[in-house]
Amino acid sequence: MTDKSAIGQDIPQVGSPRPGAPPPAGPPGPDLARASLWNHDFRLFFTARTVALFGDGMVPVALTAGLLGAGRPASSVGYALGAWMGPLAAFVLFGGVLADRFTPRRMMVVADGLRLVGASVLAVSFLVIEGGPPLWEVYALSAVSGIGAALFQPGVASTVPRISADVQRANAVLGVSEALMGMAGPAFAGVVAGFWGAGAVFAANASTFGVSGVCLFLLKLGSAAGDDAVTRGGFFAELAGGWREFKARSWLWGVIVIWTVYGLTVLGPATPLTAVLVTDGHGAGAYGALMAVNGAGSVAGGLLALRLRPSRPLAAGACALLGVSVALLSLGLDLPLPALGAGQFAIGGAFAFWLVMWSTTVQTHIPPEALNRLHAYDVAGSLLMLAAGRALAGPVAEAIGAERVLLVGAGLNVLVVGVLLSVPAISRLRRV
Repeated sequence: MTDKSAIGQDIPQVGSPRPGAPPPAGPPGPDLARASLWNHDFRLFFTARTVALFGDGMVPVALTAGLLGAGRPASSVGYALGAWMGPLAAFVLFGGVLADRFTPRRMMVVADGLRLVGASVLAVSFLVIEGGPPLWEVYALSAVSGIGAALFQPGVASTVPRISADVQRANAVLGVSEALMGMAGPAFAGVVAGFWGAGAVFAANASTFGVSGVCLFLLKLGSAAGDDAVTRGGFFAELAGGWREFKARSWLWGVIVIWTVYGLTVLGPATPLTAVLVTDGHGAGAYGALMAVNGAGSVAGGLLALRLRPSRPLAAGACALLGVSVALLSLGLDLPLPALGAGQFAIGGAFAFWLVMWSTTVQTHIPPEALNRLHAYDVAGSLLMLAAGRALAGPVAEAIGAERVLLVGAGLNVLVVGVLLSVPAISRLRRV
């Protein structure tokens, strides 16, 4: 792979001055960055993301309670979730182009509107139709929600640099919020479903998209640097242009290529096999407790990313991923429950820290006018390989044993970290 120093001369960086422009001021000091983080736009965006993530956490619980409670087979839950993920993976590249053409804020507001309608119809259907809505309706509305997510997700990456002078700190704060909402959303949904049923959960879910859409509508975002100089071509020409931008950065496509293999062989199998082994060996209550510990680890990883500012963020994030091996080894070796808890805390913290380092690097090294499309390539590749890894986990585990799959994954995880650190374009990439 080509080192970044070899390609940095002809690839503009975020914040690079235009010809004839005065030299930019130095980076804000810690006090200024801290004070400016919670500005008007960041508060609105933080509220929108927090509320929406809280709602996202309700959906699996709502689908499970609603479909199983209506006497549907357990497979229908998986099909409904697949009906959401499929359109997300299929349309996210188009969402990236649309966000670059029509502004991320506009597309995110449209996406929240789509998801508000889908969740509202499901709420009414589960509340008023005896025996629940027909499966085709559930699958179709899940697909609508997936398309909404595809329109929404690319814009997240480019919005953060526009609303915060300290991109890493903003990502860390948002990461901590995501971890907390990942625990709070399912817990809230379980209580509501137990008392009032799945329809009430979908109604609460719909309200979160309404709040998110209003907050995003109120954002006062100006044009990103370089937006005015961009000449837009046709839709497919811009999609191809995003691919050229993607290929031009060896550190970017290098990480994503490595991550696709990683998702297929390590991350994809880890989630379903963890659920199976822990539930079979220790009960559903223990699995729920371990997921809460995982969330606590994610909070800790986000807080650590608030404090540490490594000069080579991708190298630091890669080292943190060694925590994944701790979790996989504890499961593969069938260690006692406290050791499994330590492993889940480690894997939660590892991913949270890596995601802050990765998001910050992408948001500060990619030109703003291409950021949505390049982020969409990242999301599409990750989702497809994770889905494939989860689908293959069962057959492979039946053939060689779930424990062996996880032990092999622990070794592959160390290998992936080694590859990330051995590629100069990745490991030597410095902070902006």
